[in-house]
Amino acid sequence: MEIEIGVLTTCIGLLCTVAGLIIGFFTFSRNRDKDVKSDATESAIIKTKLDNIGQSVDSIRIDFKASDQRWTALSETVIRIDESTKQAHKRIDKIENKGEI
Repeated sequence: MEIEIGVLTTCIGLLCTVAGLIIGFFTFSRNRDKDVKSDATESAIIKTKLDNIGQSVDSIRIDFKASDQRWTALSETVIRIDESTKQAHKRIDKIENKGEI
């Protein structure tokens, strides 16, 4: 029962090939799981950052509305003061025309 060297070499080659395939499959499977975890982590980080940006934009909108309301109130005050000043000047002009001063 002699085994020829060629057959033995072929069998050893087949065993090594099968072992390589098995090791390659497990390595691929393991790396795929790591990639999925890594992608999920990156996705969560991006989502968190986007949420923070959205909250910042909302805060800026609120601040802008408050500033707009203050500018509107200030504008109305300036208009009232301008009208009051015009009336005061008219009264001063009337007094000067009468010659009381």
